[in-house]
Amino acid sequence: MSTPSSAALASARGKSTGLRSITISHPHGAGHSNLLDLVVRNDIHTWIRRGEGLVAFGETARFTTTGPARFDAAQQWWKQELDRIEIVNELGWPGTGPVAFGSFAFSKTSSHESRLIVPEILVGSRNGHSWITYITADPGADLTAEAAESMLEEYLAAPAPERVGHPEDRLEPGVLSEEEYMRAVRLGVERIHGGTLSKLVLARDVVACLGSPVAAGQVLRELAVRYQDCWTYAVDGLIGSTPEMLIKVEDHTAQARVLAGTLDRAGEPLADPEYAQRVLAGSEKQLHEHQIAIDSLTGQLEPFTHSMTSHSEPFVLKLPNVWHLASDVCAELAPDEDGQVPTSLALVGALHPTAAVCGTPTTVAGSLIRELEHLERGPYAGPVGWIDANGNGEWGIALRGGVIESETRVRLYAGCGIVEGSQPEAELAETWSKLRPMMEALGVGRPEHQHRC
Repeated sequence: MSTPSSAALASARGKSTGLRSITISHPHGAGHSNLLDLVVRNDIHTWIRRGEGLVAFGETARFTTTGPARFDAAQQWWKQELDRIEIVNELGWPGTGPVAFGSFAFSKTSSHESRLIVPEILVGSRNGHSWITYITADPGADLTAEAAESMLEEYLAAPAPERVGHPEDRLEPGVLSEEEYMRAVRLGVERIHGGTLSKLVLARDVVACLGSPVAAGQVLRELAVRYQDCWTYAVDGLIGSTPEMLIKVEDHTAQARVLAGTLDRAGEPLADPEYAQRVLAGSEKQLHEHQIAIDSLTGQLEPFTHSMTSHSEPFVLKLPNVWHLASDVCAELAPDEDGQVPTSLALVGALHPTAAVCGTPTTVAGSLIRELEHLERGPYAGPVGWIDANGNGEWGIALRGGVIESETRVRLYAGCGIVEGSQPEAELAETWSKLRPMMEALGVGRPEHQHRC
């Protein structure tokens, strides 16, 4: 294990009016075979894909906000915290040093509090390297490798109990019944035919009512193993595994993954390996929906870039539950008048909401969503992820997930892109395919007849 220099440690032990942090190299898998071995608590924060990412415990600082300026307010708070924080970090990789995990409300009109949370202990893994970051507001805390390791072990010593299926586990309808959701889709298609918008994303919710307390860590581990090409996230009770990257920033480069166009893998013809490519890429409706999503993101990102590249044609992303039409976008970020490139959080504020989760034009679609869904999305379809002290970060769209409302109640969400050719029955079926990852991880099945218990 490499340790910080004595000069750096002396600086870290000094008094501070703000936070103090130290990052140490951690032998890869020391005491734990991988990051998932650390995902054992219900109050955990995670960002994991293909065995790499971040797992965090505790809370050293928190910021909450609502309204249209929520992204700017969070960005300003994080900047103020960084202006007075003492940092010891001789590694310098993205995700090392102090990090804030974030979750933001989908709607600017939502009363749901958007938040940034600075953990106490963070473990990261990247390209075969691992590290621990210890962040404290205690000016007298001893910032050493030993203290960081000891704090981590304290959190790991109190794992949450695992959960097994219970006879009272059930799935209840949410705000809209199946029939009400299909009616909303019909009304949305009518508005699209009327020419006021070209795409609308309509979501619905269901509620998992459990007979025994939810084990969030267990759910997250199952999602991370089953959906390795997705980003498994947990921030303050919002959990899931999203296939869609809103924006990733490393130094001067930004990347995004856009999804639009979905095909359920249930009943997939195993003797026809070209089935998904033919059905998705050969569908005018699916390609139209995908192009709207791509144009939305690239149009909003372009003012911040020197150059930008994306696939000339979407590729088919194969997940355990569905296929998606997907496109990856890469951009070289341009500095502003002060020579600073935008942070990942600044880009989140500029890009959200995209057509992939709202529609286009977004103002018209957002208003129609509130009219037809009758649903408080809260953090569903909002940005979720993390930002470090250098502005690097990864922010996904909070899809394929849910909100833990109590120890036995989890609200799940799924939505579909509605365009001119959309059929209500098909869109309803698509929501069930998108709900399946969380239903399977929680161990609850689809009811034969939906009714409120």
